[in-house]
Amino acid sequence: MNNITDHAVLTAMLAPAFFLTATASLLLSANNRLARIIDRARTLLRELVDIEDQAERGLYERRIALQRRRSLIILRAGQLLYGAISFFVGTSLAVAVDTFLDHRLGSIPVWLAALGVLAMFAASLLLARESTLAVTAINEEMDHRHAQSRKRLP
Repeated sequence: MNNITDHAVLTAMLAPAFFLTATASLLLSANNRLARIIDRARTLLRELVDIEDQAERGLYERRIALQRRRSLIILRAGQLLYGAISFFVGTSLAVAVDTFLDHRLGSIPVWLAALGVLAMFAASLLLARESTLAVTAINEEMDHRHAQSRKRLP
């Protein structure tokens, strides 16, 4: 292999590396969000035990259901991000192997890269949806606490 081919292979492997970095950042964010969701769900479950008022109990059960929904969305996003990482690593490997095989892999590296980008895109949409649910949850809780505090005023 000559220097021009080596350089072309390394250059072709850079794009998946950049996508790997971006995907890893999103995965780290998703895992942090999942940890916060789990913490919140545990807190709600602890508080639910002591609630006797049926209306209040129903409110907490809806909040717990929302946390469950959020956790499942984050799980799916994480799975897609792990898939994207696999596709991007596959792309880099396919580019390297394709050079040694005298370009017999055809469009396989392109398809692997496209699948990685598609998985990353789908995960990003799920993360955006989960963010919306998180804001909905906190707004509902703030409104509820604010209404409770106004009831206690003389």
